[in-house]
Amino acid sequence: MLINVLVVEDDPMARTLFEIYLKNSGRYKMTAAIESASMAELYCLTRQVDLIIMDVCTALNASGLEAAAKIKQNHPKIKIIIVTSQPECDFINRAKAAGIDSFWYKEPSEEIILSIMDRTMAEESVYPDSAPQLKLGDAFSTEFTECELKILRELTSGDTDEEIAEYLHLSTWTVRKYVKTMLEKTNFKSRTQLAVAARESGLVIKGY
Repeated sequence: MLINVLVVEDDPMARTLFEIYLKNSGRYKMTAAIESASMAELYCLTRQVDLIIMDVCTALNASGLEAAAKIKQNHPKIKIIIVTSQPECDFINRAKAAGIDSFWYKEPSEEIILSIMDRTMAEESVYPDSAPQLKLGDAFSTEFTECELKILRELTSGDTDEEIAEYLHLSTWTVRKYVKTMLEKTNFKSRTQLAVAARESGLVIKGY
């Protein structure tokens, strides 16, 4: 019996590749491909779904991580593999905390994704050891502390020190201290330069 797979992916090329991979496998069937994670839970209520391949950043600004967490809570038997091309440092931790079965950084490899699917359906949880290491100015992503990354994530949306402090329940002085430290690590000249580089690298992504 074929395993029913729902693909949640807003990139047409990626959807086509997944469809080809599933068809070639002889053991998986793509029951549907939808662009937005906001529709995934509703689909699970009306159709037979055994496995979901879900991107993090989907159409309508819907978070695949948030949708997957709800589905795992209400449909625990459905297996979910989160896939992303974004190296956001917190995606892996959030996926694990939500009980999502497996996690995969996108690459054009039929063999690897089918292997992860097989292992996931065999009750194995498959995760990378860590997020990809990035270079931000003169610093590697692994050189930033958890608190620095939280502040950096807010910084990318243009928030002031006061707004960041209020949101993260920190003092304004603490926020300024961490921003100064990150500027020293990266050797960037301004917080704007730091924020733009962080956003363009994908190291921190707000909203998903």
